[in-house]
Amino acid sequence: MNKYDIIVLGSGPGGYVTAIRASQLGFKTAVVEKENLGGVCLNWGCIPTKALLKSAQVFEYLKHAGDYGLSVKDYDKDFDAVVKRSRGVADGMSKGVQFLMKKNKIDVIEGFGKLKPGKKVDVDGTEYSADHIIIATGARSRELPSLPQDGKKVIGYREAMSLATQPKKMIVVGSGAIGVEFAYFYNSMGTEVTVVEFLPNIVPVEDEDISKQLERSFKKSGINIMTSAEVTKVDTSGNGVKATVKTSKGEEILEADIILSAVGIKTNIENIGLEDVGIVVDKDKILVDKFYKTNIPGYYAIGDVTPGQALAHVASAEGILCVENIKGMHVEALDYGNIPGCTYCSPEIASVGLTEKQAKDKGLDIKVGKFPFSASGKAKASGNPDGFVKVIFDAKYGEWLGCHMIGAGVTDMIAEAVLGRKLETTGHDVLKAVHPHPTMSEAVMEAVAAAYDEVIHL
Repeated sequence: MNKYDIIVLGSGPGGYVTAIRASQLGFKTAVVEKENLGGVCLNWGCIPTKALLKSAQVFEYLKHAGDYGLSVKDYDKDFDAVVKRSRGVADGMSKGVQFLMKKNKIDVIEGFGKLKPGKKVDVDGTEYSADHIIIATGARSRELPSLPQDGKKVIGYREAMSLATQPKKMIVVGSGAIGVEFAYFYNSMGTEVTVVEFLPNIVPVEDEDISKQLERSFKKSGINIMTSAEVTKVDTSGNGVKATVKTSKGEEILEADIILSAVGIKTNIENIGLEDVGIVVDKDKILVDKFYKTNIPGYYAIGDVTPGQALAHVASAEGILCVENIKGMHVEALDYGNIPGCTYCSPEIASVGLTEKQAKDKGLDIKVGKFPFSASGKAKASGNPDGFVKVIFDAKYGEWLGCHMIGAGVTDMIAEAVLGRKLETTGHDVLKAVHPHPTMSEAVMEAVAAAYDEVIHL
């Protein structure tokens, strides 16, 4: 009973998707999970944060009802109810994964799994074996020495999603996706928010134009932004917390009720038996080949524990490729240059491919086009004129090098650029593909037209 074809360690969006695909391919499959099916993404990340952000968006609509010719009186927020709704959405999704496990006849082994030599996994004293073991243990909030988390006054993303009371003042350290999403949520709810970013631009992995636009939008909504700034010390001895922030102008002390540390992630690779098996790790990541084999035959790794982008959709894609390769199917290695990134603050951010700076640094001759949503009929009508679409093409061959968007609903629009790049679509192909009017998505076509000096509505 304890022998399987495939055992997956971890049930996040990498692990559970991997297990389902393995089962579809005829493998006897088990998943080992120490906490909740669905992992961080479904329980403490992607899904519950989107529920919080939707509540914030609805609250924003109520605040600005007058802009739409509507009069709404006596509205307010119930912070506890907002949090409860988010947790309810997460619980529902986790139960959905339980159903999928049963539907696909996947055994769920509850407990902490530890790898053993000889293609075995020990789960709290019981040993299981498999022909193939796939590590998908994910990651958690990273702690800085200068910013130790106590779970009360200095918190990570988990606590930020389930606070008992809404803080009046919050400092968000780090302006990646997690940082800016929570900054938007708490600011919308009425918390006074300051974002502290070590690098010169917020959302520093994005195209510089995107970063500047988000900073403008955030400042307009009342969020305080401090860039090229570093939290060097925190004092939690009083009622709230004091943060010493080092800037080019010197040191400044900020006071708040809570600090949210959003400075990245740390992989969950401790005490899972990597050393016992001899699996090679470098810079906190498990080293794998293009089909996710580790240096030890029979052991694989996918998702946040490997060097690729730490994104849920990447982990899922990696897991599917991994088991399809194990099955002997003909599969292409994942193109990490064509992975979309999405940030769900307001305005939303979505991007894929090279930024303008990256393209120039490569010495490429490029065409760049931008189309602002302020010139989009659909954006104006819906009350969302902030933001733009920016596209980058190779001037000689027409290759679509990059696409960067900021605005309402752009996380649902970026797939056009991902598919276009996958199919080696040129700028002229996009121009001749008729886009529906009026839509937000026609801004993609207009941006391409701008790159080729054919723009109509600007």
